Amino acid sequence: MFTRPDLSHYLHHELRKDLISGLIVGIVAIPLGMAFAIASGVKPEYGIITTIIAGILISLFGGSRFQIGGPTGAFVPILLGIVTVYGYRNLLTAGLLAGLILLAMGFLKLGSLIRYIPRPVTIGFTAGIAVTIFSGQIGNFLGLAGVSRHEHFLPTLADLGRHLGTVNGYCVLTASICLACLILLPKGKRTAKIPPSIVGLLLATLAATFLYPGQVATIGSAYGSIPARLPSLQLPDLSLSAIRQMIGPAVVIALLGAIESLLSAVVADGMAGTRHDSNRELIGQGLANLVVPLFGGIPATGAIARTATNIRSGAATRLSGVIHGLVVLAVLLVLAPFASRIPLSAMAPILMVVAWNMSERKEVVRGLKARTGDSLVLGATFLLTVFTDLTTAVEIGLGVAVLLFLKQMRDSLSVRPSLPEQSGPRKMRNLTDDDRRCPRVHILSVDGPLFFGTAEALEDPFRQAEREAADYLLLRLNRMTVLDATGAAKLAALIRRTREAGRRVVVAGLRSQPEEALGKTDLGSLLPEEHRFSQTGQALRYIFNQPDGSLCRGCTLALFEECPCRRQETPLGDSLRVGGEAAL
Repeated sequence: MFTRPDLSHYLHHELRKDLISGLIVGIVAIPLGMAFAIASGVKPEYGIITTIIAGILISLFGGSRFQIGGPTGAFVPILLGIVTVYGYRNLLTAGLLAGLILLAMGFLKLGSLIRYIPRPVTIGFTAGIAVTIFSGQIGNFLGLAGVSRHEHFLPTLADLGRHLGTVNGYCVLTASICLACLILLPKGKRTAKIPPSIVGLLLATLAATFLYPGQVATIGSAYGSIPARLPSLQLPDLSLSAIRQMIGPAVVIALLGAIESLLSAVVADGMAGTRHDSNRELIGQGLANLVVPLFGGIPATGAIARTATNIRSGAATRLSGVIHGLVVLAVLLVLAPFASRIPLSAMAPILMVVAWNMSERKEVVRGLKARTGDSLVLGATFLLTVFTDLTTAVEIGLGVAVLLFLKQMRDSLSVRPSLPEQSGPRKMRNLTDDDRRCPRVHILSVDGPLFFGTAEALEDPFRQAEREAADYLLLRLNRMTVLDATGAAKLAALIRRTREAGRRVVVAGLRSQPEEALGKTDLGSLLPEEHRFSQTGQALRYIFNQPDGSLCRGCTLALFEECPCRRQETPLGDSLRVGGEAAL
């Protein structure tokens, strides 16, 4: 049940915080929006439009209180590849389809599934994206002439090498001015509240305009003037052929957007002490990406750096994100003509610093030094992101992670015969393992998960049990944690084979999940209720009390407390326990 907000309390105590944080984040978002659009192969105004519309919608309808949405670096390689291969118009189609997919994911409550993506995969593709972004800006930083945009890393490097002789010293100087501001300004106490990117762009633009005019390419000379208005509504191509062509890229955009936005929401929760709604967040992201293409914008997601800036600037409510979008809109309407004069070389260091900050370099080094299975997943995902594409990298990274997980689960399963252990003050000294084997019952312990990845581990222990030729096979399952259909089918086949050999099977200690799974398969009919026991001792008493116990006659070992031959005091001392646990 929703409660009406106290408007008076908000106006007096929280509005000022939201205004300040929204203003700061809005100013930070302007150069990033343009830079990400340019790096994605589209006009800079589309990045500003995305910042405005997506920023407002994600803040209003998303599941995180302080989430700031907009274009991000994670999308750059994906969007550039789509624009390069399919063109800008088809990018809008893919973005709209991605919005529909995100909406469906939110309504189907799939937000919690994103958390199951292994962290090495996330670190690997994030670091790979950072390398791709950084390398893609080298040409603008150096002012190289004739460099084309490429979808992949190696063609980009090859093209840079071919045109390295066309370095423009004025571009290098312009980029260096902006880079110096980005590196030095955050360290100054007086400038800590001024976005370094804005200062860097301003100084670099002034230098290029008045000290060496016409020597460097600008946004206006490369893309035309930025219009001081929002574009008119336009519907992307939704023909059946376009949908078929772009559904694959749309799925990639949706999945990456979901991962990025939910990671950002988790970061926001840690910083602000809040708790986000993952499904509502996907719905908010879906709405934003559904509307943005109608105005020519590019796909958007939660921006971790801008969200952190929003929280650090004192944001009180989700209205700060709305204010951030309105600030960008106001700047577009008032200062668009001036933005056209920004040199492209001044935008390059902004993206390079973004790539450096998102590279997860410390995590990458730490993960690779560990030399574990996770190191293999991380390294494979990183290299494939750099040298192929993100889709291939994530697919293979997840595949390797699943295989390693299955191997770990396989190693964690233990299926072994349980021999009675000596107990009591007078322990038996002269009994070998063969002497401790009961001819009446063979006990087999199954410890760990029994599922499709581990089911074959049952084969050899069951064959060994068959060679023992005991009347009964007792399966101790109190440590069997999981049972799936494959595991149940394998267990059923082995029990059926054991019964066909003339032996009876009983089980002890069946847990709730395996018992529930057992009831849904034909394994349940092979193990009737009278052959299931909660404790090993109960199962042993059942076995030894059966009238066909001819093997117990004349036996004096008294291996178990439940043995018929057990006397009040035996010459061998106390009876034995099973597998380190008392039979009772």
